[in-house]
Amino acid sequence: MSELHKFIFEGLPVRGMIVRLTDAWTEILARRADDAAAPWPWPVAAMLGEMAAAGVLMQSNIKFNGALVMQIFGEGPVKIAVAEVQHDLAVRVTAKVVGEVEPDAHLRDLVNVNGHGRMAITLDPKDRVPGQQPYQGVVPLNAASGASQPRLSDVLEHYMRQSEQLDTRIVLAADGKVAAGLLIQRLPGAGEANVDGGKMDLAEQLEHFNRIATLAASLTGTELLELDVETVLRRLFWQEKLLRFDLQTPRFACTCSRERVTGMIRGLGREEAESILVDRGDIDVSCDFCGKHYRFDAVDAARIFMPAGDLPPGPSTVQ
Repeated sequence: MSELHKFIFEGLPVRGMIVRLTDAWTEILARRADDAAAPWPWPVAAMLGEMAAAGVLMQSNIKFNGALVMQIFGEGPVKIAVAEVQHDLAVRVTAKVVGEVEPDAHLRDLVNVNGHGRMAITLDPKDRVPGQQPYQGVVPLNAASGASQPRLSDVLEHYMRQSEQLDTRIVLAADGKVAAGLLIQRLPGAGEANVDGGKMDLAEQLEHFNRIATLAASLTGTELLELDVETVLRRLFWQEKLLRFDLQTPRFACTCSRERVTGMIRGLGREEAESILVDRGDIDVSCDFCGKHYRFDAVDAARIFMPAGDLPPGPSTVQ
């Protein structure tokens, strides 16, 4: 079962969380393998696994009532990669790949060949009112300097420092069975009471955060994937007192529906829809996230463009 553990360090202005996507991640990979599209090359799948784990960490961190959408707009073989996490930690991912992907490709090779790739984090409220725009922050993929091969975690740490003004350390990893992540973050605000009953100044807060972040950074990707959560926390923070919160269970779920696809076809317009029907006999739309197919024959398409009052009773002729 996939699991998310949240905790704070008692007496210190530092919080943390660790996620292990197991069944949720293997279902995502299995659905891609079962779809008509070819399975993602492994470097792409590994990047999407890290994005899924990071998305769950960030969504849980802000407790946002809506969708957190992480998008990478690339200029390599991966043109776009998306991880979407709903408020209830339902997660889904997809990517558009054009061209060959080398077996040992890194983030730069996949999406930032010429240094112009970018990442967007979008918060789309569940109950968005008409005219309300989602919040979006964008960061260049080359903004995380200091490493010859920047990782996704480096980009996200830079985003958190620049966009949220929060010191953050992130460790991410993914293989064919698990996508996992660890996040350590300095709490905003005035700080916690110290042993003398006063308040920590910023220098003290940073000292504690840097010490704990250094411990977190010592965790290898292999350890993150292979060790259970209790072992990871015990090995890293055995000298600290952690206050733990209730376990949460992320899962795979897709928000696609026939109604949404109907709206998309309506947006194409009658002429374009009829042109597709002439060429192919029906309109077959496959969800990029879950692989589900939605088929519309000529009768279905005609119903889409009928005025509401003229619609005949009865269900769609093709599911």
